[in-house]
Amino acid sequence: MQLSVVILAAGQGKRMNSDLPKVLQPLAGRPLLQHVIDTASSLGPEAIYVVYGFGGGQVQAAMSQAPVDWVPQPEQLGTGHALMQAMPLIPDGHTVLVLYGDVPLIQAATLRQLLATATAGSLALLTVEVADPTGYGRIMRDGAGAVRSIVEQRDATPLQRKIAEINTGVMAADAAPLRAWLLDVGRNNDQREYLLTDVVAIAVEAGAPVAAVSASGAAEVLGVNDKIQLAQVEANYRQQCARELMLAGATLADPARIDVRGELRVGRDVFIDVNAVFIGKVQLAAGVHVGPNCLIANSRIGAGTQVHANSVIDQAIVGENCRIGPFARLRPDAVLQADVHIGNFVEVKNAEIGAHSKANHLAYVGDATVGSGVNIGAGSITCNYDGANKWPTVIEDGASIGAGSMLVAPVRIGAGSTVGAGSTIAANTPDGKLSLERSKQLSVEGWQRPRKYADAEKQEIIDKALKK
Repeated sequence: MQLSVVILAAGQGKRMNSDLPKVLQPLAGRPLLQHVIDTASSLGPEAIYVVYGFGGGQVQAAMSQAPVDWVPQPEQLGTGHALMQAMPLIPDGHTVLVLYGDVPLIQAATLRQLLATATAGSLALLTVEVADPTGYGRIMRDGAGAVRSIVEQRDATPLQRKIAEINTGVMAADAAPLRAWLLDVGRNNDQREYLLTDVVAIAVEAGAPVAAVSASGAAEVLGVNDKIQLAQVEANYRQQCARELMLAGATLADPARIDVRGELRVGRDVFIDVNAVFIGKVQLAAGVHVGPNCLIANSRIGAGTQVHANSVIDQAIVGENCRIGPFARLRPDAVLQADVHIGNFVEVKNAEIGAHSKANHLAYVGDATVGSGVNIGAGSITCNYDGANKWPTVIEDGASIGAGSMLVAPVRIGAGSTVGAGSTIAANTPDGKLSLERSKQLSVEGWQRPRKYADAEKQEIIDKALKK
């Protein structure tokens, strides 16, 4: 089968009350349209055509890397008219799959089933049964159960409105007959639009078989027209992701409180606590424990590592059996080897930290190479920025950095050496030695602790000081 996918994405989305075109509204950190394009791409089509209209320049700019062909619809004259804009580009030998830029949760498995049903000369239609079909087109069947037409809500009789099976708008057919059916679509309706739903009755009238395929549920085909529906789709997406993670072996403290904004891959016996957010491509190896309120983006976490509460890991690689947090931050290009401890209020950026090293409290390690078995004391930092340039710090194996130390880069701390607490180190230190840098301690005779002044007295002191 040679497949062409047409994604209708020209709607303005007035009910969104947003300056952002509807198909660019974010779902799990990506535009609605991106989700549809990704699903369509997984089917291996010859081409994907996106029919755009309102905010077309904005949509194209935001999706400039998408593997699609853009088709303008200068006037928005209905869904049938939108599909007509793409049909001249599609060869007769192709099967055409029609999708929608505001229906982001449609599943590839469902679409494969629909395509398999679209045999030569037939029309395959995706339908779904819902508890409340109000507002949707009803699927009309004959006594034998064959699909005959779609009746819109406003045209349906009271009896027809009780039908629970509705039209999703998703369909597939060979290009040649679909092109002919579209030519017979008229505008004889109160909207004065070319409606794609009319194709069903036209195909039946032409003697073409019309086969209906049922979606897995209403959540899969829910369209987004306002922010309330956007929130519903987001909730459905979270539920879908949570289910996949649990089937893969992860334990979720609360499946309703996990936010996956990209691709999260998990090993066996991963535990994820509440309110964890995963962005981009994230891998959690077997036995990883993620505490509450953590954010992990585009990172790999090794087996057995514990990420404690309120930690942020962004574009980092973390080895096995590490301990991170709580309240730790790994910034881009942080690399931790096995059994590294990064404690509360410790920040690591563009630095590699060797196995079994520790920075347990209130430290900053940036643009650094840290060996194995190193201890970095509380309040110590690598002074890597001179106001114009970033400079490296090298801390060799087994070194110990005392609390409150400043390592002024570029500088090398020797293997097995010790930096005394409170030192400012601006020159390389030798291996195995104690290095200190401290000013002389003074006790001031006659000094008195400041007392609390009355407001008038305080103002008088300020006035005198400012007149000097």
